[in-house]
Amino acid sequence: MQSRDQDRTAEDEYQPIARRIGRLSLHLSPVPRPLSCADDQLQILKCARGAPKLNVDVAPLSEYMRGKHREIQERVFEYFNTRPELQTPIEISKDDHRELCMRQLRGLVQEAGIRPFRALFEDPAQYFAILEAVGSIDMSLGIKIGVQYSLWGGSVINLGTKKHRDKYFDGIDNLEYPGCFAMTELHHGSNVQGLQTTATFDPITDEFIINTPNDGAIKWWIGNAAVHGKFASVFAKLILPTHDSKGVSDMGVHAFIVPIRDLKTHQTLPGIEIHDCGHKVGLNGVDNGALRFCSVRIPRENLLNRFGDVSWDGKYTSSLPTINKRFAATLGELVGGRVGLAYSSVSVLKLAATIAIRYSLLRQQFGPPKQPEVSILDYQSQQHKLMPMLASTYAFHFATVHLVEKYTEMKKSHDEQLVADVHALSAGLKAYVTSYTAKSLSICREACGGHGYAAVNRFGILRNDHDIFQTFEGDNTVLLQQVAGDLLKQYKEKFQGGTFMVTWNYLKESMNTYLSQPNPVTARWDSADHLQDPKFQLDAFRYRTSRLLQSVAVRLRKHSKTLGSFCAWNRCLNHLLTLAESHIESVILAKFIEAVESCPDASSRAALKLACDLYALDRIWKDIGTYRNVDYVAPNKAKAIHKLTEYLSFQVRNIATELVDAFDLPDQVTRAPIALKSDAYAQYTQYVGF
Repeated sequence: MQSRDQDRTAEDEYQPIARRIGRLSLHLSPVPRPLSCADDQLQILKCARGAPKLNVDVAPLSEYMRGKHREIQERVFEYFNTRPELQTPIEISKDDHRELCMRQLRGLVQEAGIRPFRALFEDPAQYFAILEAVGSIDMSLGIKIGVQYSLWGGSVINLGTKKHRDKYFDGIDNLEYPGCFAMTELHHGSNVQGLQTTATFDPITDEFIINTPNDGAIKWWIGNAAVHGKFASVFAKLILPTHDSKGVSDMGVHAFIVPIRDLKTHQTLPGIEIHDCGHKVGLNGVDNGALRFCSVRIPRENLLNRFGDVSWDGKYTSSLPTINKRFAATLGELVGGRVGLAYSSVSVLKLAATIAIRYSLLRQQFGPPKQPEVSILDYQSQQHKLMPMLASTYAFHFATVHLVEKYTEMKKSHDEQLVADVHALSAGLKAYVTSYTAKSLSICREACGGHGYAAVNRFGILRNDHDIFQTFEGDNTVLLQQVAGDLLKQYKEKFQGGTFMVTWNYLKESMNTYLSQPNPVTARWDSADHLQDPKFQLDAFRYRTSRLLQSVAVRLRKHSKTLGSFCAWNRCLNHLLTLAESHIESVILAKFIEAVESCPDASSRAALKLACDLYALDRIWKDIGTYRNVDYVAPNKAKAIHKLTEYLSFQVRNIATELVDAFDLPDQVTRAPIALKSDAYAQYTQYVGF
């Protein structure tokens, strides 16, 4: 009797659980349908069907996307897959996360034998591939690597000379010398020339004295400073005690190697005050700290003296004649950080798009009366959110791959024109891509409804960790102004008989054409063949940029007469930001078109062409008012662009699975249960305890 009662009790307890699992399975999994579906994906809703689905072979498309450094990325993925104790849990304290992040870095370098620092100088493309892979594991680890190797290590090697390389390279490489990049101050970030920290030369002792003159000059948000760093490359104004022939003692901002902790005891060194910046919105695996210097003495040889040096008797020498030129050269050597952020931001967008799109293919909701529920990606509203984003992800991929290639070429050649080119291109792409990704992460979360709010599905973590990408290594608004300023400089030189730089040469070749009166005939062409012609798309992008450039130049000239140059710039600031974004979009589209045309596999090329057309026409439609205002696009053509953009979203939806799979992100990398290729909801329910 007691046994029967126990069985009945167990059965009563089991029934609610069984009902919940049954309901969840019915709600989230496809119910049997008479239609067959060979790839186990949901059939597209009949009312949403467009052209026949493209047959896309994922393997060659993935091979085209992955590049030659996929092997080292797979080594990163495999290492962390075999070391579960190094995988970052969903819930972890700040202090534990910092220690885990350091163990991850040491394991990667000392156990897995992956050496990012050597790659940075021998093959930069491989370095950025490593950065992308580790960022997919934990974005804090990606930033920690960037701080150690690109910022601290990069400043020593790029701004120093042979003596610095010989002394520090191996220690930085093997993590014996963990370090910081101490540029930003409490009162100065983007305005690096306004830094207040001083390095005064003492010829009696042959030393520099590093000082923080006021609280506003405290070095702030310094990665690796709070816990792990033992050195810092400190950016400070170089002050000479005797005036030169021009009566100047401030030689401008230079970088200095400053030990901050004892190598053996890890104790803070005399004269150095270190504080913890505390818990952040994201990236809590990175130990950001604040540094104050009180008469800290370092030997003269600790000046990173590639662009300026001081002799034992206090004489300053440089191959560059002015403070501004030395400053520009210094920042030019540090551009790799922006390249890395742009490239890594695309990898975050790939992750988010993969999770959101796989979920949208799997999740069913509503449908025609008395018929099975349909995939939410069959809804036009969901396609409108996600398909242009997927197309943009591909566009940004090819644009940032191009940026890495240009950066690699620059590091080999040291060509001044190429340095300037990469500086402007990296500023624009970093600003544009990181801003787009930040917005897209929120859209992806929303597109996944309540499940997107679960931390295990990663949107919140990705969004918080990525958010700072918009403001470090240069605030995005400031970087876009740099792009606009460079365009205006080139515009001025063109009309004075000068030449445009490499990236901007389309303006040199076609400025007059783009600024001429729009052709009333072509303004009305609205066939699909015409709208999907790369020449039309690129011409439209460049026409908009050219008009914005000309009009803002006129406005600046007008306002400068009455307001002065600074106030005139501020009066036109929104116009300038729009110009910079328009130009970067033109560069992105040009690189996407080139990638489509260069793709050797026919099915991959067709898939990329669809995505490229959607990227181009979606951007044109979003700014259709600009084109209508100048009669570049007639009403019938505007309507056709809108209609075709929606139609292309349907077509891209048809191959969304293949486009996402071509990113080649293993399940152990995406990790979100709703994005797994199989048994997604079984693992999701298991995670919460069923």
